[in-house]
Amino acid sequence: MIKRWAYFSGLTLFIAVVSSGFKPKDPKQFGRIEGFHLAENEITNYTVPTVDETVNVNFNFPFTGKSYTGFKQAIAIKESQGLYKLVNRYGYMGKYQFGKSALRALGITDTKDFLNNPHLQERAFKALLSKNKWELRKEISRFEGKVIKGVKITESGLLAAAHLAGAGSVKAFLKSNGKNGFRDGFGTSLKSYIKKFGGYDTSNIIAHPEPKVKLN
Repeated sequence: MIKRWAYFSGLTLFIAVVSSGFKPKDPKQFGRIEGFHLAENEITNYTVPTVDETVNVNFNFPFTGKSYTGFKQAIAIKESQGLYKLVNRYGYMGKYQFGKSALRALGITDTKDFLNNPHLQERAFKALLSKNKWELRKEISRFEGKVIKGVKITESGLLAAAHLAGAGSVKAFLKSNGKNGFRDGFGTSLKSYIKKFGGYDTSNIIAHPEPKVKLN
């Protein structure tokens, strides 16, 4: 009887000890995590997905490739990280970083409205491409496909470079076989734009000597 009592007592003690090792811990509150500060009255909740929840996740990101949409996105990311209301220290503004003179040439004078109007900025970008394509129509025909300073010349690359430095600077670069370069205030070179934005499809841009943007 004593042995049986001792057996069950020992078994109970063993189960209690083992169970204590698997007892859920009280949730902890974190006040500082790798430099991130949380106020004492803030509570953070973390939800960790199961394996089944993560195996079949389908990320549906649009693939724009070398399309015109891809070209616009690439320029926007380089110019402003895609921010419509960004104004840099030199006064260039919007998603595609327009200067005031370029806007005036397109018929846009209200810069406040321009910054707050994404549709207007998109139309202005396309109109400026149209103007630059007209200015560079002869150069595009003559130099497209050639290699200058190790960079293949394409229509989209030239249009991007003109957006950075103006059509006149692009002409000077081509006529000098790459000797007359250009760098903006941040040190970005015209040549780098020709290379980075080369090979996109900009065939939908219609060359026009004086395009104007509809404000409404």
